[in-house]
Amino acid sequence: MINKHDITGLILAGGLGTRMGQRDKGMLPLHGQPLARHVLQRLAPQVGQLAISVHADAGEYASFGLPVWPDALPGQLGPLAGLHSGMRHAGTPYLLTVPCDSPLLPPDLAARLAAGLIDGDADLAIAVTEEIDPATGLAVRRPHPVFCLVKTSALPQLDSYLRAGERRMRTWHGPLRLAEVLFEDGAAFGNINTPDELAALQAQGLSVPMAQAILADTVAPVAEIEELPLPQAFERILAADIISPISVPAHDNSAMDGYALHGADLGGSVPLTLAVVDTILAGRPGTVTVRRGQCARIMTGAVMPDGCDSVVPQELVRQASEHSITIAPDSIRPGDNRRFKGEDLMQGQPALLQGKLLGPAELGLLASLGIATVPVRRRLRVAFFSTGDELRSIGEPLDAGCIYDSNRYTLLGMLTRLGCEVLDMGIVKDNPQALEAALRGACAQADVIVTSGGVSSGAADFTREILARLGEVAFWHINMRPGRPMAFGRIASHGDTALLLGLPGNPVAVMAAFYFLARPTLLRLMGADADTSTLPLLQVAAQAPIRKKRGRTEYQRGIVERGADGRQHVRVTGAQGSGILRSMTQANCMIVLHEAQGHVAAGDLVDVVLFHGLI
Repeated sequence: MINKHDITGLILAGGLGTRMGQRDKGMLPLHGQPLARHVLQRLAPQVGQLAISVHADAGEYASFGLPVWPDALPGQLGPLAGLHSGMRHAGTPYLLTVPCDSPLLPPDLAARLAAGLIDGDADLAIAVTEEIDPATGLAVRRPHPVFCLVKTSALPQLDSYLRAGERRMRTWHGPLRLAEVLFEDGAAFGNINTPDELAALQAQGLSVPMAQAILADTVAPVAEIEELPLPQAFERILAADIISPISVPAHDNSAMDGYALHGADLGGSVPLTLAVVDTILAGRPGTVTVRRGQCARIMTGAVMPDGCDSVVPQELVRQASEHSITIAPDSIRPGDNRRFKGEDLMQGQPALLQGKLLGPAELGLLASLGIATVPVRRRLRVAFFSTGDELRSIGEPLDAGCIYDSNRYTLLGMLTRLGCEVLDMGIVKDNPQALEAALRGACAQADVIVTSGGVSSGAADFTREILARLGEVAFWHINMRPGRPMAFGRIASHGDTALLLGLPGNPVAVMAAFYFLARPTLLRLMGADADTSTLPLLQVAAQAPIRKKRGRTEYQRGIVERGADGRQHVRVTGAQGSGILRSMTQANCMIVLHEAQGHVAAGDLVDVVLFHGLI
């Protein structure tokens, strides 16, 4: 088995892009991000280290924050020069190369190539796919040598090949042992060569991880900071590091009610009798020097007397009187039941870091330091509304073909629980003028606009047209279920700007898109750290088979419960239609089925996000 930390992932970039107007293909925009960044996002979880290979200078690739390795070979040798540079620079036993213009590369590329290399006792492994030969109708194998996992110790063979004047990527390995690993999805190895191919890819859905990465890269915390009294700072985001003004505890103290003594008096083989010379209460340090052969009665939290380093709990004392105690020889070990000064927190050290959500424990910690006020980010202002002629507010008569607007109330709850300052703008009709007016009005009052409905491909969905006129669009569709239609962009109106998160119209899709895409984005805008903004995934065994289509991320409503075997299992709530809101009230978790997963068998482990604290 090859550990991913032994693999350097190398993006082969900096090509001429002849059919792209001599433009560097890796820097061409796709969903608002360079093509190479899409490749990087897919590659990063698979390897331990990352780098980029270019033909000449680093150019814009330096902004990626990764090592950039220029080709050392003369002339334009394409991917072979990049492979050569990578094998020279990589500090790991293995190098994985991928081209900068293949943003759909498999999320399990490294793992499967590594397995093939080990199983075949090979020096390198390349991806292959099967295609139907139009002439014969038979399946033929197509190798993809640029998608290559190779031992970096193979560099002498590549050097020898190049010295011989050879330049073909498919044959450089010569006598080295080659493993071919079959992949089913040929599209995953396609590259972008023309503007039409790029436009076609732009029209396709975006993967959930890439959408999350784009959102994370795009937003920055609100700048305004408030200094609040500690009770008012509950569930706000800390805006600066808090440095402890004191040590906690301030002195060595007792962790038990008992007797403080010298650890050097312990260790004998017979019962130990000690003279009691003092009584020390919490908040009242002792006044008597405790010498060897003596002890002091002490309460929990009381300051340890000088020289004493151990406490025998009261219940372990064999005999006790006002003037002496006797303990068994093996009652405690030296150093037991003493808490050290600064054991919780030392003066001058960070107590809490900026970005921390201030919950009950954080308020308690700050209070223990005597801190009365803290700097927090101002509340994020979020305007939200629903779109659709068919929607009615509660209390209105329900005409034929109409439905009550549930999404607005769901959003109100989710945004309020998140700690946002919310502006409910009601229902906006499917009318371009009304929608534009609502967006402009929201832009003037809020940092973020969250809409539900109006972002699909329906004839009455005008959000796309208006957003394009008022600002810019990063993406419209995501390869997820439920929640495929989702818009993200930025709009401007009369000098004001706001982010727009256009959620789907179906109720469950609204919640899925909010929790896995909108929520982390809003938390980052609020200044929250990554731990706060990321929903934790837990692994639980599936109680029964779950059907799943590869190539998209699916979120299914589930119920985690303890089975007859005493273990936790998860099962789906039933029908998973995106309009079945009742299923969310029945579920206690969301089952997260990732893009590369197919059908799940009973007993297989699946990722879940528990709803506790969310809904």
